[in-house]
Amino acid sequence: MSEPSIAESVLPPAPGAEDYLALDFVNSAIALPGGQFIDLLGTPETTNRWLAERGLAPADAGVQEMCTTQLRSLREHVRALFAARVAGLPALPAALSAVNVALSKAPTAALLQWDDKSGPYRAVPCPTDEILDHALATLAANTADLLTGPDAERLTACGSSPCNRYLLRHGRRHWCSTRCGDRARAARAYARRAHAKPR
Repeated sequence: MSEPSIAESVLPPAPGAEDYLALDFVNSAIALPGGQFIDLLGTPETTNRWLAERGLAPADAGVQEMCTTQLRSLREHVRALFAARVAGLPALPAALSAVNVALSKAPTAALLQWDDKSGPYRAVPCPTDEILDHALATLAANTADLLTGPDAERLTACGSSPCNRYLLRHGRRHWCSTRCGDRARAARAYARRAHAKPR
C-alpha cells in the first residue's frame, strides 16, 4: 500500500484544507498513534504525486530529492508560522524569511509574448525548470493569504495527541477528524475514571 492511501484511509482532509492549500501542505506530515509517522513528501515520487494531485506540477515532472528537501523545509517553516499564530507568539524570523523568499519566486507580471500567427499576448512563464519555484510560491502565497485573512482567527492545532495537524475551527470543534475527536473524548473519559474517588 502506498503512503498516500495509508494516510487518506486513516484521516480525511482536515477542516479548511479544501479551501487552503497551505493547510493541506502542513498536514502532509502526519503523526499517528503508536509512534507512526507518514510523510506524503517523504520521497521524490510521493512528492511528485502530491504536487500533481494539487495541480502544482505535471505528473511526469520528475521531482528530484533536492526539490523534495526544499518543499519539506518550507513546510516546517509554514508549520512554525501556524504554531506561532495559534499560540499568539511572534513569528520566528527564519520562518518568516523562508515564506517571503518563496513568495519572491512567483513571477510578478505576465510577460509580453509574441506568436507569429496570432500576434502579441501576455503569459506568465513557467518552464519545466521553474516548476519547483512555482509550487513554492503558490504554497507561500496561500500561507500568507490564510495568515492575513479572516480565517486566521479560526486556525488551530488538532486537540488530540499525538496528532500534529492544523485545521480551521468550526464552532467548538478542535479536532481534525472524527477519529481524533473520538480519541480525545476517550482519553478525557479515562482520565475522569482514573481520578474519580471511590465512595
